[in-house]
Amino acid sequence: MFEKLGSIHPLLPPAAGLLVLLAGAIVIDLVAKNILVGTARKLAKRSSVSWDDALVSHNVFGRLVQVVPALIVLGGVTFVPDLPDAAVKLIRNIAMGYMVLMLTMAISAVLSAVNTIYAMTPAAKERSIKGFVQLVQIVVWVLGGVLIAATVLDRSPLLLLSGFGAMTAILLLVFKDTILSLVASVQLTAQDMVRVGDWIEMPQFGADGDVIDVQLHTVKVQNWDKTITTIPTHRLITDSFKNWRGMSQTGARRIKRAIVIDVSSIR
Repeated sequence: MFEKLGSIHPLLPPAAGLLVLLAGAIVIDLVAKNILVGTARKLAKRSSVSWDDALVSHNVFGRLVQVVPALIVLGGVTFVPDLPDAAVKLIRNIAMGYMVLMLTMAISAVLSAVNTIYAMTPAAKERSIKGFVQLVQIVVWVLGGVLIAATVLDRSPLLLLSGFGAMTAILLLVFKDTILSLVASVQLTAQDMVRVGDWIEMPQFGADGDVIDVQLHTVKVQNWDKTITTIPTHRLITDSFKNWRGMSQTGARRIKRAIVIDVSSIR
């Protein structure tokens, strides 16, 4: 068949071979998703533990299955007829870069699942690890991005990392809020300044209510009128705020009452 196509036009055999390869990769991807991911979901529903439910809900298995079509393309592109060596190398690099991307997404999903599993434990009420998980995810994505670029461009990752040294000032400017939030998140957690469920007051942001989420970059407060106030995490370090946790822990209650006294009645 490919010989007949070659007699029509020299580019038809490699083009047809690539279409067949991509079609096969897509079909195998769909089959793998239905079988492997579907089986994982059924097993997770039947099991009594919760960690597998977290892995399924964050689509960890779906990300891992995406590596299969990339492997098909990676191994099958060498069998495409009349495909130039430069094109073979480029397609293989793109396939490997896609594999690194899927593995990076899978690792990030595993970290999100770890946070979900930890949130189910009693310790999560006192210490949140969401900020640390997001920090690790940022590191994973940065390293993954470097590896993807190095794979596609066929360059050493160390060479790309050395280029970041010349961009330090720009990177510090771009990631300024992330760096500030990272330091603030570590301090808030280490010093146990804010927990999910704490009642805090921060008038400069109009916040007066319960903390419902502590992330790397923001802290969300649900006010008593059910509105949500979002506060940059680093502002909890640089600015002052009032935490009413002590009142809740002691079971006390502060009540303010105004008493009007007639000064002429005092003797």
